[in-house]
Amino acid sequence: MAFLKRSPWILHYDASSCNGCDIEVLACLTPLYDVERFGIINTGNPKHADILMITGGINELNRAVVRNLYEQMPEPKVVVAIGICAATGGIFRECYNIAGGVDKIIPVDVYVPGCAARPEMIIDGVVTALSILEEKRAKMTGAAQIKDDARQAAGETT
Repeated sequence: MAFLKRSPWILHYDASSCNGCDIEVLACLTPLYDVERFGIINTGNPKHADILMITGGINELNRAVVRNLYEQMPEPKVVVAIGICAATGGIFRECYNIAGGVDKIIPVDVYVPGCAARPEMIIDGVVTALSILEEKRAKMTGAAQIKDDARQAAGETT
């Protein structure tokens, strides 16, 4: 987390939860837990988001929405599945319209357990997501640096 050059932005999406996990996500923003102390900014625009936090299972109506949100996010991006419903479909997994957890639609980097997930666990998941975001960003900049070095070497030899 020490190497982030700017504040990470989080986009929260409620797929089809009972709102228990959503209430706990909101509790993370209160002065008691204050997730913003990590420099995190909550956004409503996926084009600005670094971390996608999803609560609830994936159903037929929100399958395309979740995929669309994920595809609009710039690289590098991290997905956090909050609660048992987001991880597996939870108690709704046997319903006719539930596809299952978020990982059935998009890749998930961090799973936060619980029903409902406690704010402490959500914050721990966000901190884990921040370290994964750093790793992905380092790989991207490392790959870009290798390409730049190769271009410079090719330019010097010709």
